[in-house]
Amino acid sequence: MNYRLFFFAVTSALAGFLFGFDTVVISGAESKIQQLWSLSGTAHGLAISAALWGTVLGSLFGNIPATKFGRKNTLITNGILFLVGALGSAVVNDVYSFFLFRFIGGIGIGMSTVAAPLYISEIAPKEHRGKLTGLFQFNIVFGILMAFFSNYVIGSLCDESTAWRYMLGIQILPAFVYTMMCLYIPESPRYLIIQKNQLAEAIRVFKTIS
Repeated sequence: MNYRLFFFAVTSALAGFLFGFDTVVISGAESKIQQLWSLSGTAHGLAISAALWGTVLGSLFGNIPATKFGRKNTLITNGILFLVGALGSAVVNDVYSFFLFRFIGGIGIGMSTVAAPLYISEIAPKEHRGKLTGLFQFNIVFGILMAFFSNYVIGSLCDESTAWRYMLGIQILPAFVYTMMCLYIPESPRYLIIQKNQLAEAIRVFKTIS
């Protein structure tokens, strides 16, 4: 397998890592958040589920930017939304801002469930398509595992009053790495041909990954 093809597929699949990590990392912070802002059961549930509401929205409409602006640009946008959501939710001082930033990160998650597998399937040759597309699902589970591990380490090392902020803020690191890596991947050849009518560029990309 061409190493460039593998790098491009792994880069896109890292969106799955952020998906799994973000979905589970909140488990280490939810009780402290409820205490901090004296939330009722309803407010607590809405605050903690904010990312999932964003995920629903992103997954429903993620095909629109992927079609209009390209798979690569959508993946980069996912990374930016992850970064904004992680940073914002870690530094806010009220539940309304917390809900907003978690919702923003959730939109990035939802969009990634559309754009990442789509991108991988369009750059992968048929003999490698299944295993490379499966990297996205693998990274979701790996992200879940690392979120539990990260929460344990941060909970052990940091003061209880601020640990939840570090638990959520630590996502900035993988989100930044993912976004930077996405800058170096090519656009999907299928998108270049069908949406942009750029046959020469699509052929160049095919030569790079074949």
